[in-house]
Amino acid sequence: MPVIEVKQLKKTYNETMVPVHALNGVDLTFEKGEFTAIVGPSGCGKTTLLNMMGGLDRPTSGIVTIENDDITNMKAGELVDFRLNNIGFIFQSYNLIPVLTVKENIEFIMELQHRNRKEMEDRVRYLLEVMGLSDKINVRPRYLSGGQQQRVAVARALASKPKFILADEPTANLDSKSTDILLDLMAELNQKENVTFVFSTHDQRVMDKARRIITLEDGKVISDIKQVKSNEARHS
Repeated sequence: MPVIEVKQLKKTYNETMVPVHALNGVDLTFEKGEFTAIVGPSGCGKTTLLNMMGGLDRPTSGIVTIENDDITNMKAGELVDFRLNNIGFIFQSYNLIPVLTVKENIEFIMELQHRNRKEMEDRVRYLLEVMGLSDKINVRPRYLSGGQQQRVAVARALASKPKFILADEPTANLDSKSTDILLDLMAELNQKENVTFVFSTHDQRVMDKARRIITLEDGKVISDIKQVKSNEARHS
């Protein structure tokens, strides 16, 4: 069963005199453990698609199903709870809470889920060790580099063990070294935890890491290609 299924998804914005068709009949499925990049020119519908898949916005028509749950017809309160327990988000601007430490930022969603203290502390330690940030556990975001902040954001997204991660241009504000480190860490966690990652991106380095590339143009899917990596080819 797919983790995410999108059927005939359409989104039209009517804020201007001429309606903008951001999505125009998108059909896609995403399986557990995918590492997928959604690409295309600015305005093609990448972020809109991620917002629909994450329940951050509602489609004009069509359905988004997360396993057996149709999120397009959920009430607002149900959707908040569903996102909390099933979806991890990574944003271009990190979105860390400045007054909280690294540890507290990562724990935040688990606190909302009412996880027990030991479980939260064990999860934070594990994720910070994987991210190479164990020595930053009690540091506030303003004392971290951009790359370090984004690694904390990735750890926070994974903390609650979501069904999948949606990452909207996560490398856009990072230099090449920080991007390479972040992508290697996300790929490692994708393999270790078998969590689905779906990226929207313009970054060729993200595309090179992805095992599937979906290209949008004018709100439509124009290609959907699976890439076999060299290490996967050797084991196939």
